[in-house]
Amino acid sequence: MHSMHKLLMQCATATVAVILAIPAMPQEPAVQSGTIKTQVNLVNLFATVRDKNKRIVPTLKQEDFRISEDSQDQKISFFSREVALPITLALLLDTSGSEQDMLSGIQDAGSQFIGRIIRKGDEALVMSFDSNVDLLSDFTDERSQLERAIRKTRINIPDQGARGGNPGPVGSRQITGTALYDAIYLACSEKLATEAGRKAIVIVTDAQDEGSKVRLEEAIEAAQRTDTVIHILLVADPRFGGNSGVANKLAQETGGRMISVRSEKKLMEAFDQISEELRSQYTLGYYPTNPTPDGKFRKVKVETADHDLKVLTRKGYYAPKG
Repeated sequence: MHSMHKLLMQCATATVAVILAIPAMPQEPAVQSGTIKTQVNLVNLFATVRDKNKRIVPTLKQEDFRISEDSQDQKISFFSREVALPITLALLLDTSGSEQDMLSGIQDAGSQFIGRIIRKGDEALVMSFDSNVDLLSDFTDERSQLERAIRKTRINIPDQGARGGNPGPVGSRQITGTALYDAIYLACSEKLATEAGRKAIVIVTDAQDEGSKVRLEEAIEAAQRTDTVIHILLVADPRFGGNSGVANKLAQETGGRMISVRSEKKLMEAFDQISEELRSQYTLGYYPTNPTPDGKFRKVKVETADHDLKVLTRKGYYAPKG
């Protein structure tokens, strides 16, 4: 892990620019949200189930699920099909030069997505990332504020000069490329770590990272330690290409989805699919048979009695460290 850094913010026309910094990851917090009461050793899993035609299955019961941790069967202690639990969402938009031709469509689709997904009790923030990571709107339930933040995004191309780009933080080093991993790390460790309940990051990107301070594995660990699901809308310009391998790994390791997008129409459809995903989750909780507070990663597998169904949930969690 990199040395300790801190997050700096500069206010400029309601845009807060985030210095890329790598703070120590907090221990998994105790959570209490809605009907979920989380004790220190209770593991909560949010799961979406789809059939072989990729349709969401919303009618399963507790006895339909099986959970194992490090290949040991676990007893399900909590189960819910509650779809109204609050969502804490971070929307991350890639504003590097490779997304120039799609930015207008990303803004339109992102604004509509926020309008549809945010309900009473939900909160969201908006960040953009290119050579810097910029916080355009902090957590709020005001859809108009979030939509304005999305409209502020500008492509950051080095030779744009006075034509603009997203404002970078004062004193930060210039990074050549796209700081995708840093953006994920910061969203998790600085923003989502102290939030409760269902947490998700939705990223519109080609998944090409150049110049991040953290590695892919560290970005994934940040999401896993904060119980955050990552969904990727892979928008790739054919001239630059896209990294579907990275996008798939980020999504699969955290229980999210990767959807490849090749047009503005498909982008809107992809946002709709993610919206449905976020609103169609089961909540499963169990007390691990291994109580050792060793801080190690525990692999978790969730299955259903019907093996034709696919369960989407995180691959594991980090045990508390005593």
